Amino acid sequence: MLEMIQKIFPEPVRRIFPALEQMGTLEEIRVRAGQPFLFQAGETEYFLDEKHGKLTREHGLACVAKKEDLAQMMVLLSRYSLYAFEEEIRRGYITLEGGHRVGLAGQTVLEDGKVRTLRYINFMNIRIARERKGCAAGLVPYLYHGDQIYNTLIFSPPGMGKTTYLRDAVRLLSDGCAGKKGLRVCVLDERSEIAACHLGIPQNDVGMRTDVMDSCTKAEGMQMVLRSMAPQVIAVDELGCEEDFEAVEKVLYSGSCILGTVHAENMDELEKKSVLRRWKKDMVFERLVRLGKKEDRERYFEIFDGSGNRLC
Repeated sequence: MLEMIQKIFPEPVRRIFPALEQMGTLEEIRVRAGQPFLFQAGETEYFLDEKHGKLTREHGLACVAKKEDLAQMMVLLSRYSLYAFEEEIRRGYITLEGGHRVGLAGQTVLEDGKVRTLRYINFMNIRIARERKGCAAGLVPYLYHGDQIYNTLIFSPPGMGKTTYLRDAVRLLSDGCAGKKGLRVCVLDERSEIAACHLGIPQNDVGMRTDVMDSCTKAEGMQMVLRSMAPQVIAVDELGCEEDFEAVEKVLYSGSCILGTVHAENMDELEKKSVLRRWKKDMVFERLVRLGKKEDRERYFEIFDGSGNRLC
């Protein structure tokens, strides 16, 4: 599973990837010029012990990433053609085959007040793609309304798995579940995190009846798919700006349903945004789903109706 990630690293990091494959809980790898290679597995951080060719918890044994390492990684990431990945670099990430995503940071180059590209890229965050098929199996049956679904908003603080649940819900709705036939779903994947397209092909399983609009703003993408793809469900991650909310309202009057996510700790925080407060008052979203995490890191969900009454 980590083969595509291994290819972008310099020696000696490549040599320890067989051990990484056995970890199972590896979530991300941080590479910062002048700082240790850092491997995050759950709540635990590991460093690379170059001398012994293994991972260690001891900071003093850590192998430090050099600027030359990051420069080599950028060449390998772009397949020796940085120009071909200019748009991805401008957005700050590159998606690898397999759905793994490499976040980039450095010095921005501005043009007319907007980011034109990045240079001096000395910071990388490699996020390991792990599909959790079936995680939304208990949730999706509550979303159905006849042969369609309720307009549904999933909310939680960061790191609770909103995107993971959204991805699996899309797959289940698309393929059909709970005795229901599959629906036409359009995914608006502004940051390539849901379908994780590589060269236009989804690396994650988003279902047989799902179309993906990749690397497009949510607001513009919603109008495009409404005109061209006749979706029954539009799935969108991390609604945030006013433009997103305006686009959602247009979709709601089009006959398509919305399955979206938004950052919020709880119902009170959900109402801090004026638009969400109005939507709740008008019951625009008929299902509100709050994700949480227990002390043992197990995820759970709570389902509310559009006015905030708990259903389960």
